[in-house]
Amino acid sequence: MNDIKAYAAQSAAAELAPFAIQRRELRADDVALEILYCGVCHTDVHLVDNDWGVSKYPMVPGHEIVGRVSAVGSAVTKHRVGDLVGVGYMGDACRSCSACHSGLEQFCAQMVPTFNGTDLHDKSNTLGGYAERIVVSDRFVVSVPDGLDPAAAAPLLCAGITSYSPLRRFGVQPGMRVGVLGMGGLGHIGVKFAKALGAEVTIFTRSQAKVEEAQSQGADHVIVSSDRAQMRQASERFDLLLNTIPVQHDVNPYLFCLKYDGTMVMVGVLEPLVPPVHAALLTMRRRTLVGSSVGGMAETQEMLDFCAKHDIVCDVELIGIQDINAAYERMKRGAVKYRFVVDMATLKA
Repeated sequence: MNDIKAYAAQSAAAELAPFAIQRRELRADDVALEILYCGVCHTDVHLVDNDWGVSKYPMVPGHEIVGRVSAVGSAVTKHRVGDLVGVGYMGDACRSCSACHSGLEQFCAQMVPTFNGTDLHDKSNTLGGYAERIVVSDRFVVSVPDGLDPAAAAPLLCAGITSYSPLRRFGVQPGMRVGVLGMGGLGHIGVKFAKALGAEVTIFTRSQAKVEEAQSQGADHVIVSSDRAQMRQASERFDLLLNTIPVQHDVNPYLFCLKYDGTMVMVGVLEPLVPPVHAALLTMRRRTLVGSSVGGMAETQEMLDFCAKHDIVCDVELIGIQDINAAYERMKRGAVKYRFVVDMATLKA
């Protein structure tokens, strides 16, 4: 293919800058799309900075992609040219293991991330959505329903499904009490999902100054977690806690807030838990502490259809690709409400 405009990092010390890339020729099951919008995930920042020691350069980040189908391979029947579609965190998987057969491709040992992965066929490094176009297997492309704002829908492909999947996995339904820890990109959409599923929803925030903002997200209640009296009143109250806090923190005070047989789901922090978890908080009330990631492809499509039905999208700030480095710095400071989305038309400039 001809050179494609993109933004890439050449090293952990380098800023993102214009870079020409090439995409592969279409395989029989491939879909090519012109990228309209790409959400900016904190994972992008971590990988560009090589915080986890696994980064490959040059790197084109981006895995919250919405675009229009521009071409399809000879075996593709699910998507047609002109369709509005999305691509999330996963670009491929082995397709033959038990996880893949169960629609849980996110747990495939050979799952290939949309960027910073290794293609299973040609062994090239995968390059993400900060680009004009992308080519992905049709199995990892989902349809964006009519009525969803494509820009605000982009973060649903990662932040959205990461919040939705555990709520569905643990059976959130009317009458349940759900707490959402943290009010960033994952937390604010988690509140919307839990409310739409019929739960009584409480946001936990560390700052009294954020109470009004938390209420504006639709939560029934707000608890300031730095207020010991409020935390005592919340003791053994919740069926489920969705923990979206993206940095190391003490989970023990929150475990007190779970009822017996209650569950805390970790979707934010990826580092070791510090301080350690007190096992008695789990054993004495049969509480569960569990992790969750993105959902499989079928669940991702279910989530998008759910969003269309309930008019749910992410709260976003639209930026040009030329502002991406400043956006990264703001994300590191927590100065975004609640998700940046790049208008990829600005790449043509």
